[in-house]
Amino acid sequence: MTTPAADARPLSLVLIGGSLRAGSVNSAALAVAAETCPAGARAFIYARMGDLPHFNPDDDRDPLPETVAEMRALLAAADAVLLSTPEYAGSLPGSFKNLLDWTIGGGSLDRLPVGWLNPSTHDGARDTYAALRIVLDRAGANVVAEACVDVPIRRDAIGPDGRIDAPDIRAAIATAMVELSNAARIRRETMAAES
Repeated sequence: MTTPAADARPLSLVLIGGSLRAGSVNSAALAVAAETCPAGARAFIYARMGDLPHFNPDDDRDPLPETVAEMRALLAAADAVLLSTPEYAGSLPGSFKNLLDWTIGGGSLDRLPVGWLNPSTHDGARDTYAALRIVLDRAGANVVAEACVDVPIRRDAIGPDGRIDAPDIRAAIATAMVELSNAARIRRETMAAES
């Protein structure tokens, strides 16, 4: 049975983009996700992917590199994760795959609800998200189908301030956030009942 204090804690949703590019469509989509975070949850956009060292299994031991330890602690405290990545050369960008590689050894995504936003306007990104699904399955993540949405975003939908104001795009992303939050709440309640 959960305590009132545990029930009152806001859900922690970590948002991770797979692009290092300034002005990335993926980053703009995640900004909308943060802005449309449902009541009872808070969103945190992780922005240190470029600071992670190249994954090396020999380094996956204590003491971990500082940026890896920080990322794993963030994920350990998260109730759910939302991802958005571009396609690069037919698959996941190397820097994003590197981040995912660092989550495997630490069990950072094990049983964690995960969703994604696919903002691509072309079909090639479907292979990217199929590859992402394989990695998430290997990491033990709980992929929440209702929180995995294709929401095509053309570059001209992003204003000069980096914002996306199109109501249909915002609504689709907000719906994914609600579904992810619902899965996170169920996971929290299940874990509390098991303890």
